[in-house]
Amino acid sequence: MLQSKSLNVSVIFIAVALVSFIFADFSISTIDPFMELKNFSLALFQIDISQTPKLIPALFTTVSIAIVAMLISSILGFILALVFENFFVRTTLAFTRAIHELFWALIFLQIFGLNTLTALLAIIIPYSAILAKVYAEILQEHDTFPKELKGKAKASYYLYTKIPDALPHLVAYTFYRFECALRSTAILGFVGITTLGYYLSSSFMQGYYNEVWLLLIMFYIIIATIRWWINKYTVIPAILASFFYLDDFGNVNMDNFIRFITSDIIPHPIKTDKPFSEVVSWFEAIFRDEILVGVFNTILLTQISLVLTAILALITFPLVSKKFTNKFFRTLSHIFLVVLRSTPEYILAYLFLQIFGPSMLPAALALMLHNGAIIGFLMGQQTDELEFRLDVTKKRNELYLYEVLPRIYSQFLAFLFYRWEIIMRESAILGILGVATLGFYIDSAIADFRLDKMMLLLVVTALLNIFIDLISKKSREYLKVEKSITSCGCDLK
Repeated sequence: MLQSKSLNVSVIFIAVALVSFIFADFSISTIDPFMELKNFSLALFQIDISQTPKLIPALFTTVSIAIVAMLISSILGFILALVFENFFVRTTLAFTRAIHELFWALIFLQIFGLNTLTALLAIIIPYSAILAKVYAEILQEHDTFPKELKGKAKASYYLYTKIPDALPHLVAYTFYRFECALRSTAILGFVGITTLGYYLSSSFMQGYYNEVWLLLIMFYIIIATIRWWINKYTVIPAILASFFYLDDFGNVNMDNFIRFITSDIIPHPIKTDKPFSEVVSWFEAIFRDEILVGVFNTILLTQISLVLTAILALITFPLVSKKFTNKFFRTLSHIFLVVLRSTPEYILAYLFLQIFGPSMLPAALALMLHNGAIIGFLMGQQTDELEFRLDVTKKRNELYLYEVLPRIYSQFLAFLFYRWEIIMRESAILGILGVATLGFYIDSAIADFRLDKMMLLLVVTALLNIFIDLISKKSREYLKVEKSITSCGCDLK
């Protein structure tokens, strides 16, 4: 049977999701969504390989931005990890990682324009914060240094014992995060950066689904072959080649940056010397008409997607476990889950948007498929590590319900909570596609060049993510799960 704590947590989250379904908009506005889905599926067999050469530059740009951004992010992240215990550093990093890289891209577009620097900064800032947090957790797990030793002894311990001991975990997590950077860089194309997402967006809008499939397959190949083109023998040449390839930094004008922080993001009533009552009225109008609605819809979408993710993970994990399936079926299932978790949520949501029209349905499906595939894969790994009694049942349904699920359920909830913050961040950003989450209002504010309102909404988004992260941490502590993120063998953050 499931532990009472795990059961209590599950009941609460299911109840919240059921209430959320009542208020959610899952309408289908397209005339014949299944015909559109059929057209998209059949386009897989109409791929024109001759179009590949014109897409290669976008592929190189995607890879180069990801490599350079990860190099800088890992260096900054490691330095910040060493001082992560500082309250100011920890708080600042919590804020910066709570804002999605697409939001950062939209910010820097207003300052530096549409160029490589915008793309790099959009990845470097949140990724440095994420890496700092996880690096700090990894180093803490290897903390056996006596507190009474100080000065040079402590420095020597870090250099010659602690860091070398933690290095395999640090490298492994950095490698996982690089795959995430590739996905993040790809979707920057949806805001104009000439990565793969730029051509995906264009092909989607023009109905060239065969070209969409070609781009996706190219992306899957890059993800699947990472270990062959990024390893200890190729990493330095790849870094040097990336720096040489990225030569479009445009005309960086620091006057734009100064104007942005001293004028553009200052609330309009303050900037125009209006009385304090005008400032209050300005905030109240935004709070009433946009913040309340945006936060409500973001939470709705997050909680629904979280439970849908859990359901998909519970269904799929036996498919990739040797305790339940044979090698052939397990390999097919593994490929299926790899494709789903390698496809960014934004791209999946964009696809479903073309099929079903604007509502919460495309976003919920995208979040469920991507995150469910990640957790399902991890749970399959956890199941393979279990040792059964000699008299364990041979019936798969009984094995699933009475032997496996009770033993891994607490860890499953921990995996789910690790993804909770990510799902919240993605729920906010998917508002750009038309769902009235916080991202919808942020995008509208940028379109109207009301950057002061944009900044206020971004702060609210970050605070909401920090709040969810705190609840997630408390929930994991309540469940008392022993296995941590750094030992689970995959990137959950």
